[in-house]
Amino acid sequence: MNTWLLHRGAKPCLLLALCAPVAYLVWAAVADQLGANPAEALIRSTGDWTLRLLCLTLLITPLRVITGWTGLARIRRMVGVSTFCYGLLHLAAYSWLDMGMEIADIVADIVKRPFILVGFAGMVLLTALAATSFNRAIKAMGARRWQALHRSVYAIAVFAILHFFWMRAGKNNFAEVAVYAAILSALLGWRARNFWIKRTAGAR
Repeated sequence: MNTWLLHRGAKPCLLLALCAPVAYLVWAAVADQLGANPAEALIRSTGDWTLRLLCLTLLITPLRVITGWTGLARIRRMVGVSTFCYGLLHLAAYSWLDMGMEIADIVADIVKRPFILVGFAGMVLLTALAATSFNRAIKAMGARRWQALHRSVYAIAVFAILHFFWMRAGKNNFAEVAVYAAILSALLGWRARNFWIKRTAGAR
């Protein structure tokens, strides 16, 4: 596996895989295959893929440490930026298809509805992480400040689960929410444990 991850073809293959869901959604929209409510289908699908890729992004480091597959470090940035891109598509679909790009109505909706508010807050933080995900940003900010900023992924995960929970609360459907909450809790717990171990070791 590590040999494949280090192969020069790994990133192009991953990029194609990451683009596949949005390519399918575009095809389905053109072919009128999104069901009775295409707008809702697009908003929900882009949101689902944002959450899935967030889980995948958080999985990469634990998987690298546990398996020793160092090649995973090469793809972490691409997966993280893809998470931001799907989140941006989710926000754009909501703003355009649900709110008609009426800025005043969008702002009022953000203030009025908690699940929209936490989703928007998560997107703001995700934008900050995507904007500083490149080597030049790390050098400009300094490693310590960059790491502090990128720990906001914990808040993003919490906001994502709250957004999903409140969105599903209207239909009293929490099974899928529980699955994502369990996955993200395990991944964030692993990161928090490792951070605490490193901090404790450094204090000795």
